Amino acid sequence: MSVAPTPGEIFKRASREGRRRIGQSLLELTATGFIAGFTTVFGIAAMGVAHSAFLPAGRELAQLAGAAAFALGVVLLVVQRAELFSENFFDPLASVFDDGHAGLAGGVARLWALTFVFNALGGAILAWLITVEGVLPHGARESLARIAEDIAGRGHLAAFVSAVIGGALVASLSYALLGADSVFARIVMAWIVGFLLASGPFDHVVVTALHLVVGVLAGATVDTMRIAEIVGVDILGNLVGGVGLVTLSHVAQAKG
Repeated sequence: MSVAPTPGEIFKRASREGRRRIGQSLLELTATGFIAGFTTVFGIAAMGVAHSAFLPAGRELAQLAGAAAFALGVVLLVVQRAELFSENFFDPLASVFDDGHAGLAGGVARLWALTFVFNALGGAILAWLITVEGVLPHGARESLARIAEDIAGRGHLAAFVSAVIGGALVASLSYALLGADSVFARIVMAWIVGFLLASGPFDHVVVTALHLVVGVLAGATVDTMRIAEIVGVDILGNLVGGVGLVTLSHVAQAKG
C-alpha cells in the first residue's frame, strides 16, 4: 500500500512542476493554453445539453445534471495536462517560494498572461462553432443563454465572493493532484472539483467568461461592458482565493 506524501513532499513536487511550467516555450504555452480553452467549452456544451435534457424534470435537477456534465471537461483538462489560468497558481508560486527563487516571478507573470490569452482564444473559437444553429440538440442553446444571463445578473460582491471560492477550489485541485498516486485518483479529484465549481456556480475567470461568450452567441442579452466587468472582478477574486487562501496556506504548512 502506498503512503500518502507529506505536505513537504507535495510542496517539493509542486516546486519542480512549477519550474517546468515556467520554463515552457512560447509554442508550448500557446498550444497548452489553446487546448485548455476549447476543452473548457466542451464542458460548457455538455452542461447545456444535460441542463436542457433534465429541465422538464425540474430546474434543480437540471442544474445538478449540468454540473455533472461540465465536470467531464475538467477531467479532460487534467488528463491532457492542459494549462488553465488559475489552475496554475500553486505550482509556479511554490517554485518562487522554494529556497527564495524570487527571480522566477517574471516567469510566473509571463505564464499567467499567456495562459489567459490563449485560454480565451481557444475557447472563443470553439464557442463560435458549437453555437452554430443545429449543432447542439434542441433546447441546449436556450439553456446556455439562460445560464449566461443568470451569471451576468449577479452583483459585484456576489461575483467577487464566488470568484474567491472558485479560485480556492481550482488551486486546491492543483495541490491535490500532486498527492494523487494514480490516474484514477486524478480523474476523480478533477470531476469532484468540476462538479463543485459548476454546481455553485463558483466563478473561475476563464470558465465564466467563456460561459458568457457562449451564452451571448446563443442569444443571451449580455453586453460587452458587463462581460469586461465580470472578468475584472473574477481575476481579483481568483487571485485572492487561489493565491491568498490556498497557495500561501500550503506554503506556510510546508515551511512549518
